[in-house]
Amino acid sequence: MIWIIMIGFMIIGGIVSSKLKGKIKKYSQIPTNSGLSGKEIAEKMLNDHGINDVKVISVPGKLTDHYNPLDKTVNLSSDVYQGRHISAAAVAAHECGHAVQHATAYQWLQMRSQMVPIVNISNKMMGTIFLLGLFGGSIIGLNWMITLKLFIILQAVVTLFTLVTLPVEFDASKRALVWLKSSGISNNEEIKYADDALQWAARTYLVAALAAVTYLLYYLSILRD
Repeated sequence: MIWIIMIGFMIIGGIVSSKLKGKIKKYSQIPTNSGLSGKEIAEKMLNDHGINDVKVISVPGKLTDHYNPLDKTVNLSSDVYQGRHISAAAVAAHECGHAVQHATAYQWLQMRSQMVPIVNISNKMMGTIFLLGLFGGSIIGLNWMITLKLFIILQAVVTLFTLVTLPVEFDASKRALVWLKSSGISNNEEIKYADDALQWAARTYLVAALAAVTYLLYYLSILRD
């Protein structure tokens, strides 16, 4: 049963990811009226919000854009960093939305940041416990029931993290779109396209959250049987 669920979410995730890449590619072909690059847009958004201690840097890869609260950097993939198109504007503003969240002590971002180390450990332990449960876990006192309970606890941590991520991502997109419009960087048509791209990006997190919740409920159902 679990394999069917996993394959199902892999297919759904693949479809959403493919759709997102298509949207990003499509809107990368449409230049912005402002003519500003993603780097320039990011710097302007940060400046407009009075944020002077965050750097905008370029990182390799595609869709590798992210905000790092530890070193206060907005990391933009090269195409977004240099791009002067709608996709670059949307992604750059979204990542700066996270910087604004950080500067304003947005509670959901704070919670997610605090959970990162715990989630990383949980992900590593889940693989180890799963293998021990299959191959000789009883030798060190890990019978099937103990293994399942430990797995459920770790899955609960991961699930909570994916759920906390949702308001963080949706709020960052909202902040991005509001600023793009109020600053005059983007016109109504560009806002519409940017919103479309960011909604598909958000759906990738939504699928991850739904998958995590489904796995947790499945493991809990086994425990109750």
